[in-house]
Amino acid sequence: MQINPYLFYDSNCEAAFKFYEKALGAKIEMMLRNEDGPEGMSPPERKKKIMHGRITIDGQVLMASDAPPDRFHKPQGFSVSLTVNDPAEAERKFKALSEGGSTNMPFGKTFFSRGFGMCVDQFGIPWMVNCPPEG
Repeated sequence: MQINPYLFYDSNCEAAFKFYEKALGAKIEMMLRNEDGPEGMSPPERKKKIMHGRITIDGQVLMASDAPPDRFHKPQGFSVSLTVNDPAEAERKFKALSEGGSTNMPFGKTFFSRGFGMCVDQFGIPWMVNCPPEG
């Protein structure tokens, strides 16, 4: 069994995936557009939007799509958690993710980690970046 987050974007899934490719070293594996589906499935102005996308980040799968405008809800009640074993790399990824977004908790050493921070990226997705203690 495998559990994967599935994110819904406000019509900017492709831009988010390209950002994660640069910021996190993600690999875009699939970007299926609405135009690739059956004729008449989506309105003409949504043909280029992402029906289903898939990226991997260090072998971990993240899937997403562009929510139809009448079905999009601002993400809340969750965070995508990224665990990075090297503190410097964890901080670099945190800074990259928070660029153009907002920081809820600055990245820094805590009683439970060598580094931890919380942010919302420029696409509205909440992230937690954690560098666990050694051992």
